[in-house]
Amino acid sequence: MTYAVDPRVDEYINSLPGWQQAICREVRDLVHAADPEVAETIKFKVRPYFVLQGNVCAFLAAKDHVNVFLYDGAIVPDPEGIITGGHNNTTARTVAIRRGEPINAPALTAMFKHIIANNRAGGWRKIKRDQ
Repeated sequence: MTYAVDPRVDEYINSLPGWQQAICREVRDLVHAADPEVAETIKFKVRPYFVLQGNVCAFLAAKDHVNVFLYDGAIVPDPEGIITGGHNNTTARTVAIRRGEPINAPALTAMFKHIIANNRAGGWRKIKRDQ
């Protein structure tokens, strides 16, 4: 799959240890595959964000894992139980992916698609307000 990349996102990923690079590249491919209109950017000086009519997700590499922040307002279903943090957060939840762990690509892709659909419908804040 080909998509437009932001060289600053490449720079961030390339600065990580190899196992974290692999995680970030796989998740990057998944978010772009979820919708070809997803764009990459950098926010907060160094953090890669993926956006489409609002934030979809972001990366943050930690010592022993990579956090994938899902900007869903805690309204996207998680039937596979992949959310590892931020269960009570009103803005974003996280999926921590550790070295050697497989990524649940179907579940993560479904969540990305749901977040994108919510963004196109006005965003999770509007959806929560209208419920």
